[in-house]
Parts: sequence; structure tokens; C-alpha cells
Amino acid sequence: MKDALILAVNSGSSSLKFGLFSQRDGDESALYQGEAENIGRPDGRLSITDAVGNSVLNEPCASTTQPAALKAILDALAKSGVPAPVAVGHRVVHGGPHLRQHQRITPEVITALEAALHFAPLHIPASLALIRETESLLPRAQQFACFDTAFHATMPDTSARYAIPDQFYREGVQRYGFHGLSYESVLHRLGPQTPSRIVCAHLGNGASLAAILNGRSIDTSMGLTPTGGIPMSTRTGDLDPGVLIFLMRNNRLDADALETILNRQSGLAALSGGESDMRRLQAAMESGDKNAALAIHVFTSAIRKFIGAYAAELGGIDLLIFTGGIGQHSSFVRRLVCEGLEFLGIRPGQEGPGTKILPLPSDEETQIARHARRLMNH
Repeated sequence: MKDALILAVNSGSSSLKFGLFSQRDGDESALYQGEAENIGRPDGRLSITDAVGNSVLNEPCASTTQPAALKAILDALAKSGVPAPVAVGHRVVHGGPHLRQHQRITPEVITALEAALHFAPLHIPASLALIRETESLLPRAQQFACFDTAFHATMPDTSARYAIPDQFYREGVQRYGFHGLSYESVLHRLGPQTPSRIVCAHLGNGASLAAILNGRSIDTSMGLTPTGGIPMSTRTGDLDPGVLIFLMRNNRLDADALETILNRQSGLAALSGGESDMRRLQAAMESGDKNAALAIHVFTSAIRKFIGAYAAELGGIDLLIFTGGIGQHSSFVRRLVCEGLEFLGIRPGQEGPGTKILPLPSDEETQIARHARRLMNH
């Protein structure tokens, strides 16, 4: 079904990105792409561009929920005159221990997702709501789940297992890793020239790194949840577990309060005094703001430590890739991260083809479409 249109849906905490794809020259080609932003807020907006990047829609859209935003997107696409998609691929952040491969959505998959809610209580309910809304709006379309954890299912036990009693491992407590679709899209972009030993840093509001050997993930910084690893915009990254016990005992915090602190009140925002946007942090640091400087240096130092650790696991680094909004666009962050990595042949400021540092765009929507078409054709 080469001419069949596939809709890729990529939900965030307050946004819904999408792409409508057809197949051209053996790969997915976007006819339309766009995003519903600020969902649930009065300043919500829906923007859509066509295949050559021209704006075809940019208007207020005060969608109260992600399913409502999906309906607005499908309504706008229908007005453009394109046929309805025959398949929809959904980015699903976490599928728990039993859903680790991209697959067609069946009643059994829905049941397994519902049973895995406690692994990602902020993400899985939103995915289920979008799947159900899609079934209502596009009853004839096949649906596919593309899991951010799938790419990391190749990790050995030495990376995936925590040193805790086996009972908890059997209950699913292990390192899953995330941003898998982003890493897959970067490897696809490299194509047959992909080197053997890669460290990839996906740096955005959420941020992680992966050690990739011969195209397969062997380690990654995020763990059971997307909270682990390096400090992020508002997430702590890795913590001494005793910190949580201390806060529970001394501040009498329950699980909900801890979750709010770890995911929404920490990271760069906590260190800087409230700012989490990297561009504004850089400007503040250059103006002499010591808190902004601290936040940036904690962030870049943590990334550098993971790069060094992964170099040890891989036996060296052939290529260091930066992707995500910060990773791709901030030469300032890349330079700070790479200072001190000269012993690995990584030289700050020397970037691009033929060097060891390569900024690349991530394209999760196209990767979702690739998986959906492959699964649809089998």
C-alpha cells in the first residue's frame, strides 16, 4: 500500500505533533506536518505546513484535551481535501515490561497498556485517550503503537538490571530507557555510513544519552521512568535514593509530592532560580548570573560524565551525535559538553561531516510513519 496515507501522532505533555505521510522513493514523505500547542490553555494554537514548508494554517485553537486537539487536526486536514489516512501510528512513551516492540494495536495491547499505567501515570492515559479518539474519528484506520522503550530492549542485563531484590525485577522494575524513536530516526538518517561506536545525546526539555554499538542500544541514561539520568529542564536526573527517604522522613512528603518535586520543580529551573529555557539561561550566564551558570555547568558536566562512561563501555567513540532542540541548535552547549573530551579525539568546535561531533535533527513523526507502514504491510 505505497500510496496509502499514514498519520503519525506524537503527544507531549501539552502539545500534539503530527505528520501525514505518503511513500516516495522508498521512504516516507510528509504531505503535511504541524502541531497543536498549549493544549488546555486559552492561548492554544494549531499550525500546519505543507510538503515544502509553506504555512497552510496558523490559528488559535483552544483545545481542552489531546483528543480534542486530534479532532481539530483531522478536521483541518479534511478541509485541505486530502483523503483520510488508512493507518495511524502513535508514539507511546512507555508500555511497561510486556510491550517492548512496535506493533499493531489490538484489544490485547490495550489491556496490557491499561495494566501498565503505574509505569507512566502521566503518559499512558493520554496515549489510551488518543487511541480511543482515533478509533472513533477514523473507525476504518489501522492503529499502531510505537514505543519509545523499544529501541532499548537490546540492552544487556548489566545495563537493564538494578541491584535490588529479584522480586521487584519480576514486577517490571528495570531500566527501560526512552527517546527511542528519536535515536532510531538519527540512525536512519546516517544510513549505511553508520559507524560502530556511537554516543547520541538527545537534549531538550527532556534529555537522555544512549550508547549505541553496531546500531543497537547497549546502555542509556534514563531508567524506569524519564526522570532518571542527567538533570533536565524541571527533572532531577539521577539522585542518591537516600535523598527520597530523607525527604519522606523529614519533610513528610508522600509519593505525589515527591513526584511533583522530582519532575516539575527540579533540574535547571531549581538550580537557576526558576529559569529552564536554555537560550535565556545562556543570556543570563553571559550577563554574570551565577545561578544560571551553575545550572548550565551542572547540565553539561552530567552529559560529559555519561559520554565518558559510554566511551568506556563501547571501547571508544567513533561519533558523538547531538539531537533534540538543545542538542541540535545550541553550539554553546555542545562546546561546553565537549571541553575536556579531547582525550577521546573530540575537539570542541570541530563539528560536522568528517569530525567526531555531528549535530542532527530528530524526526520522530517520520520514524513512526516508517514503522506503521512496515507493520501494515506485514
